[in-house]
Amino acid sequence: MAFIYDEPSHTFGEYLIIPGYSSCECVPSAVNLKTSVVKYRKGEEECPLTMNIPLVSAIMQSVSNDTMAIALAKEGGISFIYGSQSIESEARMVSNVKSYKAGFVVSDSNIRPDATLADILALKEKTGHSTVAVTEDGTAAGKLVGIVASRDYRVSRMSPDEKVSSFMTPIDKLVTGDENTTLKEANDIIWDNKLNSLPIVDKNGTLKYFVFRKDYSDHKANPLELLDSHKRYIVGAGINTRDYEERVPALVGAGADVLCIDSSEGFSEWQKKTLEWVRGKYGDSVKVGAGNVVDREGFLFLAESGADFVKVGIGGGSICITREQKGIGRGQATALIEVCKARDEYFERTGVYVPVCSDGGIVHDYHVTLALAMGADFIMLGRYFSRFDESPTNKLNINGSYVKEYWGEGSNRARNWQRYDLGGGAKLSFEEGVDSYVPYAGSLKDNVAQTLAKVRHTMCNCGALSIPELQQKAKLTLVSSTSIVEGGYHDVVLKDKGLSSAE
Repeated sequence: MAFIYDEPSHTFGEYLIIPGYSSCECVPSAVNLKTSVVKYRKGEEECPLTMNIPLVSAIMQSVSNDTMAIALAKEGGISFIYGSQSIESEARMVSNVKSYKAGFVVSDSNIRPDATLADILALKEKTGHSTVAVTEDGTAAGKLVGIVASRDYRVSRMSPDEKVSSFMTPIDKLVTGDENTTLKEANDIIWDNKLNSLPIVDKNGTLKYFVFRKDYSDHKANPLELLDSHKRYIVGAGINTRDYEERVPALVGAGADVLCIDSSEGFSEWQKKTLEWVRGKYGDSVKVGAGNVVDREGFLFLAESGADFVKVGIGGGSICITREQKGIGRGQATALIEVCKARDEYFERTGVYVPVCSDGGIVHDYHVTLALAMGADFIMLGRYFSRFDESPTNKLNINGSYVKEYWGEGSNRARNWQRYDLGGGAKLSFEEGVDSYVPYAGSLKDNVAQTLAKVRHTMCNCGALSIPELQQKAKLTLVSSTSIVEGGYHDVVLKDKGLSSAE
């Protein structure tokens, strides 16, 4: 008969951390969140790829593109650009990240001169940016003919049909920089001319970048930014087990620092074959993670097949319906604890440390700390990052509330047959993900800072100043359903925030 586990599997929400002794040295500013990303011989060598924060963005169309990758690398993490697109498109996104010049921004708000004020307002609503490049073809790489800023129009005094060409600041009245302008020179021009932005154009007048006044201080405010040896941002990319012989060389050629096989279930010969092919062609020079698995056997299979890290989690994502569709999966906390124990046993036996990535099941910020305490080296997040300005989806106003679109790679919208359909068909036979909205949350930088502040504070409550120290010192306890209720506010009536104190 089938093997049946004696204990039920648990989720992060069923655990709490018991505080430990913390010394006067245990302050949040002293906490180091640096973590390993790929395998290495622990104690004998340095890990060849580390992050400054333990967060990566999920391999999803609605989460990880080049914009997200740049924003997350600035904060010290890695984005895995989604693989459910053409090889050329994914490689182009990787190349965009690697060629990005810190402080030099490719314009994402562009319009033609024959567009209208109504078009400007709609574009501003979509992107949230007030500076719009006016180019001949309305693209970020068109010939620059002018700029529209908020000061150039007054909605109350102008017709929505008024042409952009009539109120833009034309090119002959703009201060610009040429493509050889350095960041220091650009900032000097901005300050000397009291500008908010400086367009960078080539000798043909084609728009290349913008340098913004506000980005000067932003660059100074990114002490944890994740750079390679050539001072380029580090970026990851997703691959599949179908077209890897063409996709991997293209991504490596574009400069991808680390790859990850994107699959709903990783304990398969398909992943072994993919890993063996990469090792045969590139040896250990190309780093590839694999997954997902939920138990000891799955981890050992992928580790012994050559995975550089192993991803844990099946069915725990907010848009994932694999469990209800197929009946497979496991509570994320239980899966993570078992896999991390297997990771440690594997290290004791071989001397090779294979990092574990926890993928799914994060509902609250404190779940990140729980996952790290349970043994995860880093956390992969989808819904969390999909809410931010930098995700590639549309921001919409639904019934007075701003939301962003978010859909699973197992949904028909994603059409990700490489991940789910062994037959290679263009349509999924059934869905394992849904199409949804998530509440809009603003910028990545602000939200990540708040999340990690909570992580650092909790680590201090455990007397831990690093992730390995947290994993050694943390004490976890299961809580009852009654305790979970007790953990939130209860037996009170919340004040109506709309009432004044006088009322």
